[in-house]
Amino acid sequence: MVDTSPRRRIEEAAAALAAAIGEPPSVGIILGSGLGRLADEVSPTSTIPFEKIPHFPTTTVPGHAGALVGGDLSGKRVIMMRGRLHFYEGHSPQAVTFPVRVLAALGVRTLVVTNAAGGVGRGLGTGDIMAITDHINLPGLAGWNPLRGWQDEQGQPVFVSMQDAYDPQLRELALAVAANLGLSLRQGVYALVAGPSYETPAEVRFLKAIGADAVGMSTVGEVIVARHCGMRVLGLSCITNVVTGLTAEISHEEVLAVAGVAGLRLASLVKGFIARL
Repeated sequence: MVDTSPRRRIEEAAAALAAAIGEPPSVGIILGSGLGRLADEVSPTSTIPFEKIPHFPTTTVPGHAGALVGGDLSGKRVIMMRGRLHFYEGHSPQAVTFPVRVLAALGVRTLVVTNAAGGVGRGLGTGDIMAITDHINLPGLAGWNPLRGWQDEQGQPVFVSMQDAYDPQLRELALAVAANLGLSLRQGVYALVAGPSYETPAEVRFLKAIGADAVGMSTVGEVIVARHCGMRVLGLSCITNVVTGLTAEISHEEVLAVAGVAGLRLASLVKGFIARL
């Protein structure tokens, strides 16, 4: 009988990646919408499309290349997800976060997650970069948590503390690096919505009322699973539009365009951060 347990699938995917990238990475980086250019600075590079990795789902979203890139960045061995998976593509929360478990199995202990997000509070402007201090998991509060139903023969408990899920020491390091580079790095709370439709004016007012500073459709499930796997996490949002709750329209193409420009500053920040780890 074929073993199709979650642990077996993780091990098979990790083994295939390990054979492709060679030296194991210590740092993982997830690149969000329009932010994939940082992967071009990894050298030497091993690029493995998602579809070539056992049990990996594939991404369908423009701006997400759907590949893992391994190599050296700022003197550290890293592996990057050039693009990610989303709940709104039809994937389950467990499938969305499967790559994070594979990164953990490869030996990654520090995870940098980036995303494109809408700014909803405290003066955030288009093109700003925000270090995530905490999150509000709206789908998770309604039951869609990636740890729901998790069963593992190793007996990992699912009751994981989310206190300081976004590591304060890593965030302080990122702030110090940003200051040295002359970059402004804001801080705030990220709210997850399921998408793919953008928020209504009433929903924006609700998000502001509950303390969200930015809103997006990714990241939170990855962070929950990263903490379940014992990783330290730095979260960075690129604010691609300001969500006012009025009648302004926003498109995915605009998000990608702004992220592409702000991505240069984000890349400098991540490279400096990796060098200081």
